[in-house]
Amino acid sequence: MTGSFCQNIANRFLVPENNIHPMHLKDFFNYDLVSVGKFSISAFDLFISGVIVIITIFLLRLIKKFFNNRVNAGKIDKGSAFSIYSIIKYLMWIIVFLMILETLGVNLNLMLAGSAALLVGLGFGIQQIFNDLVSGIILLFEGNMKVGDVIQLENNIVGKVKVIGLRTSKIKTRDDIIMIVPNSKFISDRVINWSHEQGSTRFLVEVGVAYGSDTEQVTRLLLECSKEVPEIDVNPEPFVRLNDFGDSALIFQLLFWTKEAFRSENIRSKIRYKIDRKFRANNIKIPFPQRDVHMISDNK
Repeated sequence: MTGSFCQNIANRFLVPENNIHPMHLKDFFNYDLVSVGKFSISAFDLFISGVIVIITIFLLRLIKKFFNNRVNAGKIDKGSAFSIYSIIKYLMWIIVFLMILETLGVNLNLMLAGSAALLVGLGFGIQQIFNDLVSGIILLFEGNMKVGDVIQLENNIVGKVKVIGLRTSKIKTRDDIIMIVPNSKFISDRVINWSHEQGSTRFLVEVGVAYGSDTEQVTRLLLECSKEVPEIDVNPEPFVRLNDFGDSALIFQLLFWTKEAFRSENIRSKIRYKIDRKFRANNIKIPFPQRDVHMISDNK
């Protein structure tokens, strides 16, 4: 059956038979490939649709190249460029889709009117999907979360934003696991953005020393530890504070800033190793909680 269909097409377009002449290019474009009642799709309609798609892809590549050049020149950050490009891309494809439907002879007004009742019925079933789509549009327009930002979700998962999609976004956790998160989570839940409006984020390392220790010496050693970790920013400078008088120790905090917020746990681990080594070398004790238990014998 397929071979017979192809043979008929070849005879129709190429092979003259009896008084039938080969079909010219104009006749080819006017040939109806699909015809159902009053609805038909000609070769010309498909050709125009293909041209529209190709032009759209070409324009999107030019726009993406433009934004990449702006990012490389330092005139716009990567997250903002991605957000603006995504908005332009989605709008262009929506317009192209409507143009193709119009080219193929689809009555858009009639289609929208006929689908209204169906959309109302499906609305309850796709309510969450619609919520995610709207949330994705809000994220792209507001720019509160951008590609490359380090964020913390309500369940204390920390990750770097890799992709902001229209319905879902992808974040990469510290375990190098890609999480797919519905966009509505970023709108309705509390999200901490460690990269928002600034390049550096402040963290701290807490340590207790035994009562009677030289507090000035402890402060100096902690600052020396911070200077030995290259990931810690020089400006603002790290500082130390005596945070509390604990039950068994003097509680010190070393506060520092870093641009490597995504790997902050590794940085704090490096600091703790250095603190332990310096405290041992200077005979500064890190106490642990102790309890004295007094046994009272009931002698009669």
